[in-house]
Amino acid sequence: MMRIEDCKNEVKKEFPFPGYVDNALGGVVDNIACTIKKYLNPPAKILDFGSGPCDKTAVIQCLGYECSAFDDLLDDWHRKEGNLKKIINFTKKYNIDFKLAENGYLPFQKEYFDMVMSHDVLEHLHDSPRDLLNDLCELIKPNGLLFITVPNLVNIRKRISVLCGKTNLPDYGTYYWYPGPWRGHVREYVKKDLILLSQYLGLEILELRSCHHMLHRVPKKVRPIYLELTKIFTGWRDSWLLVARKPKNWMPQKNLPKEELSKIMEKVSPYYKT
Repeated sequence: MMRIEDCKNEVKKEFPFPGYVDNALGGVVDNIACTIKKYLNPPAKILDFGSGPCDKTAVIQCLGYECSAFDDLLDDWHRKEGNLKKIINFTKKYNIDFKLAENGYLPFQKEYFDMVMSHDVLEHLHDSPRDLLNDLCELIKPNGLLFITVPNLVNIRKRISVLCGKTNLPDYGTYYWYPGPWRGHVREYVKKDLILLSQYLGLEILELRSCHHMLHRVPKKVRPIYLELTKIFTGWRDSWLLVARKPKNWMPQKNLPKEELSKIMEKVSPYYKT
C-alpha cells in the first residue's frame, strides 16, 4: 500500500489544474487520510459527498480504498473553459465512481458504504441538513461510519475579528458581487452543534475534535504562536472533525413528535405552535 505522501505527490502531478491542490492537499488530506486509516482498512467502500473536483478523493483511492464521489460541480470555475470535462476525465483516470448531482437524487445503493464522508459541505447548506444527512446515513452499512469536517465558527481568527469590530462572516464584497446563487458559507459549526447533530441522527460519536485545516491562511510569522496557543485552547482551531458510528438498529428520523418540536421551536418564538 502506498504512503499518504506518495499518493499526494502522484495526485499533484495528475490533477488538471496546476497549483490548485498545493493548499488542498496539505495538512487537510493528511488528517482525513489518517482518520480513515484509523477506522477502516482498504479496500473499504467510501462515498465522498460534496467531493468537489475529487483531489482529496483521488488520494484516498490511491491508498487502496474503493471510492465513490458525488457533487453538483456548480461552482463558477467548475463550468468554465471545459473544466467540467477535465474533472470528469480525472475521476475516470483514478477509477473513482463519480456521479454528477441531478434532481437531488442519490444514485447509490442503501447500506453499501463502510463510510460516507463530507468535508466542508454542511456549512454551505441554506436549509437544515436533516433530510440530507438521514439520506446519507441510509447509504452506510450497519456499524459503518459518518465522517464530517466543518469550519469552526468560533476559531481564534474570528474571535479577534469580532473584538475588533470586524465581521466573522465571508467578505461582504465577495457576497455582494457573487455571480448567481450564493455558494459560500451559510452556517458554520461549534462543538455542541455536532454533538446535537449526532444525537438527532441517532449515531454514536467515536471521535469529535478540533483540527487545523486552514493553516495556509495563517501568516507564517505568527503561525508558531498560533500553533502554541491552540495546543492550550483547542477550541480556537479552525475546524471540527466528527466520526460517528451508525448502529445496527438505526432508523431514519426526519420528524419529531409535535410536543418535542414545539419545545425546540419555542426558542425561536414563544408563539410557535405545531
